[in-house]
Amino acid sequence: MDYVVYGTGAVGGVIGGHLHLAGSPVTLVARGAHLEAIRAGGLVLDAGDGRHRIDAPATDTAADVAWTDDTVVILAVKSHQAAVALADLREHAPPGTAIVCATNGIATEAAALRLFARTYAVCVMLPSTHLEPGVVVAGSHPTPAILDIGRIPGGTDATTAAVSADLHAARIESVERDDIMAWKRRKLIMNLGNGVDASFARGDAADDLADLAQAEGERVLAAAGATVVTADEDRERRGSILQRRPDLERRGGSTWQSLARGTGDSEIDYLAGEIVLQGRLHGVPTPVNEAVVAATRALAYAGGSPRSLDAAEVLARL
Repeated sequence: MDYVVYGTGAVGGVIGGHLHLAGSPVTLVARGAHLEAIRAGGLVLDAGDGRHRIDAPATDTAADVAWTDDTVVILAVKSHQAAVALADLREHAPPGTAIVCATNGIATEAAALRLFARTYAVCVMLPSTHLEPGVVVAGSHPTPAILDIGRIPGGTDATTAAVSADLHAARIESVERDDIMAWKRRKLIMNLGNGVDASFARGDAADDLADLAQAEGERVLAAAGATVVTADEDRERRGSILQRRPDLERRGGSTWQSLARGTGDSEIDYLAGEIVLQGRLHGVPTPVNEAVVAATRALAYAGGSPRSLDAAEVLARL
């Protein structure tokens, strides 16, 4: 397969970098200062076995991609950026292109399927950071990620087999899943702590708020009748595969990184905000996740410092 990694940030950069090192043809799609740095000196992949320079074609648009019948898009932008990316892909990618959604949340797959019949999903288990233009840091070694894959709306096929095989060649753990969205919904529940971790000072109050958000998410998805793998199944899948690098300081997840970089936005509307949406659709109150969305959104828009809010104040209001 030829790969277009659309969104070469923390997740896409680690995936694209390892695919490139394993010999797969890769084109990187990035933007702004990050793209400029990649063009000037390659993408720097900071991994457990050293820093690697990834010299791969880089662009900010699908118009520059040399499309082939075997090209697969790894869509690794944040969920709130997916609409712009998919519009670019629809304009320039062949209609039969396979779109593999390596995104958090559960909304990108439906948006991609509206435009591309061959849509796939990946449950992303990949600790990483991207805080400096041109550099991505893989947080786990020797296995950098678990990327299970399945077709949308369900099942597996030759593409899931080929992509999974290429990921294995790149030292990334991957299996094919008939109901990949059940795994992504479990990941969504886990990600309901992202906004809390990004916005609120660490401590017991923040832990309590995250627990409440996740319990609320469980109730909402149950009311929606959605398939969700159990927490035990998720823990069993992860096992001891992802081993944190001892040389790295533990920072924060994707939402924390957006606030730390001062991007002015985040994907909170597709994490805690997804539970708010599903709650409204199915008549389940979601005051906890609404509060997390409001706090994280306000902090991002104002350019506030990560972890600068007091979770106890939110708990008192709730």
